[in-house]
Amino acid sequence: MSTSDEKLTKSFYDRISHSYDLLADSNEHVAREKGLKALAISAGETVLEIGYGTGHSLVSLAEAVGETGSVYGVDISDGMKKVSEKRVTEAGIADRVNLSVAITPPLPFDDQAFDVVSMSFTLELFPLETIPTVLQEIRRVLKPGGRLGVVSMALPKEGDKDSFLEKTYKWMHQHFPHIVDCQPIDAAGFLKDAGFTITAENSMDIWTMPVAVLVGTSPA
Repeated sequence: MSTSDEKLTKSFYDRISHSYDLLADSNEHVAREKGLKALAISAGETVLEIGYGTGHSLVSLAEAVGETGSVYGVDISDGMKKVSEKRVTEAGIADRVNLSVAITPPLPFDDQAFDVVSMSFTLELFPLETIPTVLQEIRRVLKPGGRLGVVSMALPKEGDKDSFLEKTYKWMHQHFPHIVDCQPIDAAGFLKDAGFTITAENSMDIWTMPVAVLVGTSPA
């Protein structure tokens, strides 16, 4: 992604940060919650969320790690950070949540810093050629045997045809990428190519579009 594209993306998410829940989260939350359940977060763990958006998952993650754990987040948008800070403060868990704003990759964290990394409807926002670099950065910041949870728009299964909505979505992404910025991807394939072992894999539909819910484990 070029510097100009990164600035456009950041500006777009800053503008929609206060209305994002109405635009998208009402449809994404079921898949996001399934992804968090599949990760099976334990008390005391240190967790990173990439693309924390308006902070719904931050609250769930912070509740799961408890008082002895900690949650970190990185997002491209200052606007999303402000919305998320308000949400975690109102939830009473701000003391265990640390949020930052950065353009990634690289990830602004030390090697082997996290037990778990979580991404919901974020991996597919990166250009296809950048996804392997993102996953290598995630492997770097994960502890050996750490878990990566990914919820993403998925490609249709072999033999299935794209729904009318998905065809429209793909066309919109191709022609108006800063309005419709994500794209269906083979998330499981990307994780395997990056050296992760898939330990949980489920699928569901949102508005007839397939969504993958995955957990991958980094090498021990």
